[in-house]
Parts: sequence; structure tokens; C-alpha cells
Amino acid sequence: MKMALQKYGSYEKFEQATGGNLLTKSRIWFYVKKYMEKENCLGDIAVHLTDDLLSRASMTIVNGRPTLTINVSTAREHWLEGMLRHEIGTHYIRGLNNNLQPWNNWNGRRKHGLKPINPTEEGLASIHSVLFRKDPFLWRAALLYYTVYQASHMSFSELFLDIGKFVENPNTRWDYCVRAKRGQTDTSQPGCFSKDQVYLDGILKILRHRDSIDFQLLTALGKVSYEDVDRLKVIAILQNVQIPHFMQDQARYLEQLDKIMKVNGLTDCELQILI
Repeated sequence: MKMALQKYGSYEKFEQATGGNLLTKSRIWFYVKKYMEKENCLGDIAVHLTDDLLSRASMTIVNGRPTLTINVSTAREHWLEGMLRHEIGTHYIRGLNNNLQPWNNWNGRRKHGLKPINPTEEGLASIHSVLFRKDPFLWRAALLYYTVYQASHMSFSELFLDIGKFVENPNTRWDYCVRAKRGQTDTSQPGCFSKDQVYLDGILKILRHRDSIDFQLLTALGKVSYEDVDRLKVIAILQNVQIPHFMQDQARYLEQLDKIMKVNGLTDCELQILI
């Protein structure tokens, strides 16, 4: 976050310079349709546009149908593709592949001793959000992590003031605080909803082991942890699995992971000490 502020001066300038302008609803529809054509899933996913969503987007199952909900108020021209790689290219496609596997339900997961899907699932999706950006700063994942940590020993109002050193816009700060404090009965007391730390946690674990992970296989196996890949590949059903278009060129994919490391000032030595 400090590196992003050093380069751009403020979060708002970083957002405008790297995210570009907010998109109209018609442009969002255009880009979503174009992306779905790339992944060969046009017509398979229901899409809703709203400005009443705490996150930038969400992928859920509604009445048995995969449904993508997009927050119009945060949909920027240079960031939308990354959001689609996150929701469709990661969550949706890994979900499809998971349905083919022997561990496609709770009993199957327990029988095969699978680790929890997070932090791998959200870590991978978060990496895909910034993949191919000119400046792939891990700003959002880092600020979510930081906000949760601070919320654990601050009140809502203290937290709101504290993150002002990173984000000036009061509406943006409000959203981060609500995410970190949701579920608390008294937000004047320290306490947090800690799930939002899973994004950065997952990113760092995947980057730490990026040279030993088979990313195409990790996607093909469905909703599994990177730690389970070697063990599960011998019993996996790999016919008819889908690999997202941006993971087809593995050499280019790994180059992008190295770029994410470099831009965020991460080193392999640091990650090996940390994880």
C-alpha cells in the first residue's frame, strides 16, 4: 500500500490512473458478454447489475443457476476484466471442474481428507484480479487484511479515522469498515469479522510456492487447496475439465506472477521466512 501511495500520491489517484473511468451499464454488459465468449460460457450464467453490494462482485447459485452480481459503482474500465477472471475464470470454472470429481460433495471431501478450499480459492482468484495489469498492486487484498487486523482492537469510528491514512474518500472508508465490523453487535467495541484476511493470506501462500504449483492442474481439480494437488491427481477425472483462457500459456502466466512479486516489493526470501 505504501509503494502504491509513493508512486501515485493517493489511493484516489491510483484508482483513476490504473482503474480508469467508471463504466456505464451498457459497457459493462458488452465486456461481460465478450468475456463469457472467451470462456465459452455465454448463456450459462445469469448476470445482475446493482449498486447495493458490499463487494465489487459476487458469484452465487440462485435457484440452481450460477449468478454473477456486479457492483456498478466500482466497475472501472481497466479493472473489469480482472474482476471477471476472479469470479468466472476462477470461482465458476473451478466449480464446474469440481462437479466432475469424486470430492464434489461434503462426504467426498471428508472421505478423501481434503483441506479447506480457502485460502487457496480466494488467493488464486485475487491473483487473477490483478493479473496482466500494468501495475498489479495488491492494494485491495492488503487493505482488507489491514482493516480486519485494526478492527480487532479498534472501534468503528477509530477504524474509520485510522484507514484515512490510506483512503481519503469517506464512502470508500465506510465500506471497508462495514466489511470488517459486520456481525458485531456493538461496533464501539474492538472486534472483527475476519474472513477478509483470506485474500492476502491466499495470495502470499500461492506466490511463495508458485514454482512448484501446477496451476492448470490446480484449476482442473476443482475446489481444492494447492497442498492437495499431488495427492489427488492420481484419482482425479480430467476428461472434460475446463481451463480458463488466461491460463493456457503457462510460461506467460508464471511471468505475470513474477511481475506481481516485483511490483509489490515481495521477495522469495521474505516469503520463505513468513510462510
